[in-house]
Parts: sequence; structure tokens; C-alpha cells
Amino acid sequence: MGISQLPQKGITFLKEVRIELKRVTWLTRKETVKHTLVVIGSTLAVAAFLGGLDFLFSWLLNEFVI
Repeated sequence: MGISQLPQKGITFLKEVRIELKRVTWLTRKETVKHTLVVIGSTLAVAAFLGGLDFLFSWLLNEFVI
């Protein structure tokens, strides 16, 4: 592939991308909000769990080791 073919290849690629994006089934606004809240909620739950473990292990180390 020569440098002279790059512009044409780029244009072809962008046309194919546009065609593929028309085939995508996009989520509705309601579904997007619901999935976003699930992600935020699960992130907070994992953060709280790991924070609890960190607190517990720190407390145990301070009580029994130091």
C-alpha cells in the first residue's frame, strides 16, 4: 500500500464505519440511566467492601502486631 492510497483507504474506512453505526441497536435513555445506576451502585458496594476490609486489617495489625 502506497502513501497515495491512504486518503482513499481513509474515506472507505469512514464510509464503512458509518454503515456499521446505522446497524447498531442503541439503548434507550431509560436503559442507559438504569445501567449507569447499576454500575455506580456496584462500584460503591465494592468500594465499601474493600474499604471495610482495609479498615479491619489495619485495625487487626495495629492491635496485635504493633
